[in-house]
Amino acid sequence: MKAVIGWREWVGLPELGIGRIKAKVDTGARTSAIHAFALETEEREDGLWLRFALHPEQRSETAVITCEAKVKDQRTVRDSGGHEEPRYVIETPVQLGNKTWPIEITLTSRDNMGFRMLLGRTAIRARFLVDSNKSYLLSKRKDQSGDGSRS
Repeated sequence: MKAVIGWREWVGLPELGIGRIKAKVDTGARTSAIHAFALETEEREDGLWLRFALHPEQRSETAVITCEAKVKDQRTVRDSGGHEEPRYVIETPVQLGNKTWPIEITLTSRDNMGFRMLLGRTAIRARFLVDSNKSYLLSKRKDQSGDGSRS
């Protein structure tokens, strides 16, 4: 039986050094996406790599995490407004609840969006069912973890 997740969940991206980031579960988006800026490419022996920065906290630019990942692909992605944009695609493990598996993530500016990350339908396919009326079914909100902060 598949686990049920809410329309938003806390996820981790351990290989990128991101312990927790709030993700909107978006079954309308094929591929997952994460907020990224200051992208720099570097050609290495094993292919093209990206160094990029991101703000892991919603509505805050205080915390900055610098990440590195190998480029898996470059694709043109159509956003919810119908605009097409070329994006880099990386593959990295995602952690939700007690499950960890590799997903593809596109890198884009999400400064004007409510969530720094979208968890698309390809990432959750065959793993989870989504209850669009619930939140944080496999992860606890920050203010419930005892650190006193609100999200």
